[in-house]
Amino acid sequence: MGMLALSGCGKKDPAQQAAPDKVLKVVTEAGFAPFEFKEGNDEFVGFDMDLIRAIGEAQGYKVELAHMGFESLIPALQSDKADCAIAGMSITPERQESVDFSTPYFDAGLIIAVAKDTEGIAILDDLKGKKIAGQVGTIGADACMSVKEKAPKTEVRTYDNIGEAFMELEKGGVDAVVNDHAVTAYYIKTTGKDKTKMVGELFSADDHYGIAVKKGNAEMLKVINDGLEKIKANGKYDEIYKKWFE
Repeated sequence: MGMLALSGCGKKDPAQQAAPDKVLKVVTEAGFAPFEFKEGNDEFVGFDMDLIRAIGEAQGYKVELAHMGFESLIPALQSDKADCAIAGMSITPERQESVDFSTPYFDAGLIIAVAKDTEGIAILDDLKGKKIAGQVGTIGADACMSVKEKAPKTEVRTYDNIGEAFMELEKGGVDAVVNDHAVTAYYIKTTGKDKTKMVGELFSADDHYGIAVKKGNAEMLKVINDGLEKIKANGKYDEIYKKWFE
């Protein structure tokens, strides 16, 4: 990812001089490691969590995080219960009808995961007629439904948390999980390496994550985009990326 130029200036901008009680209310679905998950005393950790905290700091905001189901994130923005949502959320035309997105902050893509001893599955068409799983409301679940549309005997199961889908895969309850590549790779590396594997090539490679704000909230969108630009320019983004993916 290219670095963005930032002109030098002796004065801090108004956002950096903001009062300490300026709060950025952020909602997430904390079951999507390594982007967002809980650790220890329910502390929010992960790439997205470090990213939004860095954006908040750059813009002079104290970040307050709240967990909810993925499908509740956009309604929370629409009802003014939160300022923004960050949850490995893909920028799609359908979602753009309901919310506005920041500049993309992560290039994603989908991959298929199967049990370690599974053979004969490499592409979506290989999943026809099988039991397949994804997370509710995600493009992985959409990909599963696209298989079912072609082959109605395909059984699609969706779960509130992607970890539940992986557990079902390990138990043999489903034949495959379709999910974001980075999350699947992290799961296999940390938890499922002896039981699961990724197959085939990355697809939906034009998938990008964005931070969502209420539709029409240009002020908040500018806060997020300006903060993202700053942390890309000062090296903080690269530091966070290396922490979680290298």
